[in-house]
Amino acid sequence: MSYPISSQRTINRVGLVWAMGIAQILAWSTTYYLPAVLATPIARETEWSITSTVAGLSWGLLVAGACSPLVGRQIDLHGGRPVLATSSILMALGLLLMGVAGNLVIYYLAWTFIGVAMAAGLYDAAFSTLGRLFGDSARTSMTGLTLLGGFASTLGWPLIAGLEHQIGWRYSCVTLAAAHLVIGLPIHLLLIPKSESIPNSDTAPTDDSAAATAHHTKSGNRLFLLLAALLTLQSLVISSVSVHLLNVLKLLGIATATALAIGMMIGPSQVVARLAEFSFGRNLHPTTSAKAAILLSGIGIGLLVPAIPWLAFIAMALYGAGNGILTIARGTLPLALFGQDGYGARMGLLARSMMIAQAVGPVAAAVILDKLGSTPLLVVMCVLATASLIASFGLPSK
Repeated sequence: MSYPISSQRTINRVGLVWAMGIAQILAWSTTYYLPAVLATPIARETEWSITSTVAGLSWGLLVAGACSPLVGRQIDLHGGRPVLATSSILMALGLLLMGVAGNLVIYYLAWTFIGVAMAAGLYDAAFSTLGRLFGDSARTSMTGLTLLGGFASTLGWPLIAGLEHQIGWRYSCVTLAAAHLVIGLPIHLLLIPKSESIPNSDTAPTDDSAAATAHHTKSGNRLFLLLAALLTLQSLVISSVSVHLLNVLKLLGIATATALAIGMMIGPSQVVARLAEFSFGRNLHPTTSAKAAILLSGIGIGLLVPAIPWLAFIAMALYGAGNGILTIARGTLPLALFGQDGYGARMGLLARSMMIAQAVGPVAAAVILDKLGSTPLLVVMCVLATASLIASFGLPSK
């Protein structure tokens, strides 16, 4: 079954991807990447601990994981436009609450709204929207979207840091809330095509097809669980490395300035890898792309163990490339393996486990780093990446 959309023949894919990409830059900058800039000013003014401040993001990710399946089902039923528009409103509300927060209760309430907004407005919801609109041909649009979204930290961090320096963190939150209402909301309401609603239940299967449906459902469930395990393991790795990379490099004996330069390899490598995927890898099956991505990221983490600075630059280039490709694969794999029907619901279920892993991973990694040190943490990350790679060989590649 294909999902009908209004004005399908007149959709400008390039314009749509650019519009959604701008909205993704705004969404990622003001949610996932926000504590990197504002956590210290917030903690300094409020006298909350930095741990309590940063933990707001972890709480938001847990909320996002809990809401993601419902979000995916709503996109399946009604299309992405109302869901993404709602995310803009919720992000604005959460940021406004954060800007006026006088205690941790209000602060975590703000992250609760932002968490729901992350479920409804980040990559998983955007991928579901593109899959709903374009079906099996959505891969290039997803790749283009991640190319643009990858600039969130590059553009968002200096902009938010500049705002904080000029007007303080509270007014910065209010300004960012306004940006969602004057930029994100109009993009979602006016530039994303409206999709026709799908009935809650399809026609009941015939008696002749009942047995085949049950067989395919059982087989599909096993395949889905394997895919969920693969992506969840990689989420544990990626979130842990993102938070603790600089500390790991310093504990390995690498100078702070060099560690920062090594960390800066990740962003450009992601962009280069996504360009390669867009230019040369579009004809590869997503399973093949996923295997390559996991292998690259695992090798990159392993190459950090010798603690050789020049080798660490290569390591993070490989890791960044793998991470860049895997971001695309998380959207294209479910579409290639299971088709367009129920794509949003599957993306929501996958996002639940991945976001929970992103919330828990850095905390668990911090315990390992504190108790055992950097090398054992890298070994654990390599083991998780290896397990993810092994799981990927259970996915069909045709």
